[in-house]
Amino acid sequence: HVQLVESGGGSVQVGGSLTLSCTASGYIYSSHCMGWFRQLPGQEREGVAGIDSKGDTSYLESVKGRFTISEDSAKNILLLQMNNLQHGDTATYYCASRYDCYDGSWWKVVEPNYWGQGTQVTV
Repeated sequence: HVQLVESGGGSVQVGGSLTLSCTASGYIYSSHCMGWFRQLPGQEREGVAGIDSKGDTSYLESVKGRFTISEDSAKNILLLQMNNLQHGDTATYYCASRYDCYDGSWWKVVEPNYWGQGTQVTV
């Protein structure tokens, strides 16, 4: 079982930056994949970015060039650096993991095995 705990959410002005962190604990497969999802008010949850165990990354089109996903595998920490935040980025952001995947675009085609509790970002 894997536990995921997010932190780093908050309120920021348009054009500002935030970095979300997700600390993973428990049994983590060497082939694991990680990702960030978000749920905007009144909408279904959507994938934002993903990364696989080799460092391959993929992004939602609307956040490309503004968000960066990275992972410190040694510390089991997943990060999401968010720059130039816009009103449309206001959402609850969730960290997610999967036992394995084909590449960093995994979040587009398969469901995570584990979810964090979410952290609110308000722009």
